[in-house]
Amino acid sequence: MDQLFDYINNYAPNGISQADFELLKGYFTHKKLRKRQYFLQEGDVCKHFAFVLKGAMRQYTIDDKGTEHIVQLSVENWWVGDRESWTMLTPSIYNIDAWEDTELLLVTRAATLELLDRFPAFREMTTVLDEKNNIANQRRITSSISASAEKRYTNFIECYPSLLERFPQHMIASYLGITKDTLSRVKRQLLYKE
Repeated sequence: MDQLFDYINNYAPNGISQADFELLKGYFTHKKLRKRQYFLQEGDVCKHFAFVLKGAMRQYTIDDKGTEHIVQLSVENWWVGDRESWTMLTPSIYNIDAWEDTELLLVTRAATLELLDRFPAFREMTTVLDEKNNIANQRRITSSISASAEKRYTNFIECYPSLLERFPQHMIASYLGITKDTLSRVKRQLLYKE
């Protein structure tokens, strides 16, 4: 739970007191997932959002041809869940599973609404994270429709260097919207430029 305390204080301009945090902790439940175990499966309603304490996860869809399309890779101190399903209580189009053995802190939508109302620091943190998430999504959309494969990869390296060591190349390629072969070619070209 210390990770969550530090995280809130990092993103909430006014921070959270230890006393308030002791109350806030009661809204979360701890969960462990084994590698390849699902947090959410396509067709299910996302009943929890999760704060990753330890491990790595991926969120993806599978098209009609059986190809995975990764929309998010997550590691420690990231949040995981399908926001649309969680908010609208509709079946998810995503699968979310653990790529490594993972530990999570789960929170329900009802608990989150109460946390937002009861703890200003949690509301502040959520506002900052929503803004950062919107900016990141906007950049990712722009990159996916206008940037070359090389530019997408170099942006990824700059923004998420730690993910390179945690996920295999085929997952990174899927996240970037390119094939594994294209990613290999891009990496070779970048080596020759050095």
